[in-house]
Amino acid sequence: MTQKSISGVKTKRFWIFLCNFVPDLRTDNIMSNNLLKGKRGIVFGALNDKSIAWKVAERAVEEGATITLSNTPVAVRMGTVNALAEKLNCEVIPADATNVEDLENVFRRSMEVLGGKIDFVLHSIGMSPNVRKHRTYDDLDYKMLDTTLDISAVSFHKMIQSAKKLNAINDYGSIVALTYVAAQRTFYGYNDMADAKALLESIARSFGYIYGREHHVRINTISQSPTLTTAGQGVKGMDKLYDFANRMSPLGNASAAECADYCIVMFSDLTRKVTMQNLYHDGGFSNVGMSLRAMATYEKGLDEYKDADGNIIYG
Repeated sequence: MTQKSISGVKTKRFWIFLCNFVPDLRTDNIMSNNLLKGKRGIVFGALNDKSIAWKVAERAVEEGATITLSNTPVAVRMGTVNALAEKLNCEVIPADATNVEDLENVFRRSMEVLGGKIDFVLHSIGMSPNVRKHRTYDDLDYKMLDTTLDISAVSFHKMIQSAKKLNAINDYGSIVALTYVAAQRTFYGYNDMADAKALLESIARSFGYIYGREHHVRINTISQSPTLTTAGQGVKGMDKLYDFANRMSPLGNASAAECADYCIVMFSDLTRKVTMQNLYHDGGFSNVGMSLRAMATYEKGLDEYKDADGNIIYG
């Protein structure tokens, strides 16, 4: 064997190692199975390459789908979604997800551009002014709460209702929204976004029954690990929450790329009878109680957390 061929073998082995242990470095050839060949989809919420929606869009096209992208006009201007659209050879349709007319336009335009009804939709939309302003849950601004719920949850209902009234989704199509375990458990700093995620999951169940009975359309939510996206990093203490979940989960946190893989499976024909479910994709975190490492840390002492004035902080 020549020195050149030996070097080639070493390089190949190195990349195999990276692809096995660093999921975000996987190549198109390794993962593509044409699971979405011939399918048409809409991905809402891609902002930049940290976004889960961005990863989903890339994976969908890798798997043979044709798609359109949608985000708010401001996000389209300020983000880099146009670069993604150019890379994937797809159209960006700006829309305010809280505006029914905008949503109807997204579905009409997508059917026109893609040449037929839609097979899958991703809702990856969430924002809380209260979280951004660092307001605590016992000091919410209610107008901001209305905004949180409208953007992060009610938009999901508006999206589905618009699609249904336009008969825009094929039978056995798939609609997926991203959520978080704070819909069921209390997490400091997640604030009114927890309420929004609980509502989001309820919408998936309620509309999932109706759309399933009438058109066999599946509606599910994926409860993802803490993920360091642009939106996620706006949550107070997100870096600590991310580390805690990673340590507590037997498999560790699921990455954005791994979440995209799960979404692709949910869009595919492999899950035609899965609907109205909240599917945990969190390395097992949601079912962990108290691990040995956590007990050992607790035994070392967890003093009451106090502010600068000595008052106990309950959070």
